[in-house]
Amino acid sequence: MTVLWEGSGWEPLGTRSGRRRLPVWDCTAGLVVGGHGALLVDAGSSLGEGARLRAQARRLLAPLGGDRSVTHLALTHPHFDHVFGAAAFAGAEVFGAAGIDAVLVRGRDELVMDAVRHGLDPAAAAEAADVLVRPRHQVSGERTLDLGGVRVLLADVGPGHTAHDLAVLVPGDPEVVFCGDLVEESGEPQAGLDAVPSHWPAALDRLLELGGEDALYVPGHGAVVDAGFVRSQRDGLAARFGVS
Repeated sequence: MTVLWEGSGWEPLGTRSGRRRLPVWDCTAGLVVGGHGALLVDAGSSLGEGARLRAQARRLLAPLGGDRSVTHLALTHPHFDHVFGAAAFAGAEVFGAAGIDAVLVRGRDELVMDAVRHGLDPAAAAEAADVLVRPRHQVSGERTLDLGGVRVLLADVGPGHTAHDLAVLVPGDPEVVFCGDLVEESGEPQAGLDAVPSHWPAALDRLLELGGEDALYVPGHGAVVDAGFVRSQRDGLAARFGVS
C-alpha cells in the first residue's frame, strides 16, 4: 500500500504515516493509514480546522479506493488546539488517556477562555466547546489498534504536560512516536496550571522506552526530532523543575 503524501502539504514519516503542521499555533496533526482503517492524531483548534483535516485525509486516502475516511481519532491531551476540531470526525472511534473525559466536561469554560486568550474567535471557541467530542475509549496503560496491516500502540504515558498525556507509536523502519506536547521543538515546553512537572521527566523516559534510539519523535509543536533531542529536553525539564 502506498499513500501519496507528495504534493499534499503533509510531511511523510514513512509509507504508513505522515503529519501536517497546522497554521497559527504550529500544532501537529498526524495520520496513520492501514488496510481498513485510518487514525488521525489530534484534531486541530476549531471545527473549521477539523473539517479541513477531514477533507485532506479523504483526499489522501482516495487513491486506495472506496470511500475511505478517518476511522479512529486519538487526542494526545485536553488542550483546545488539539481537541476543538474533534466533532468534525463524526463516526470515528475517539481515544484519549484515562481521565480526559472528566477534564473535557468540567473544564469546558476554561478551554474556551484559554482558546480566546490565545486568539481564537470567541464564537468559534464556544461553538467547538458546545459540540466537543468526549473520547469513548479511555486508555489506561496501553492499547493496540489494528488498522489493517499496521498495529498502532496507544500509551498513557503521563502525567506530564497535562494529567492526561497519550502517546501514539507507529511501528516501522523507523518507528514513529507522536508525542503530543510532552515534547515541543518550536519553543520552550509549556507548563500551565494543569501540568504535573514532578512526573514530566518520567513521561519522557517512557517515550524513549517506547520508541528507542532510532525512532522519529513527532512533537506537538515544531519539527520532527530524534531521541537525543527528547533526552535533552527531559534533562532540561528535570533541572527546571528540580526533579530527577
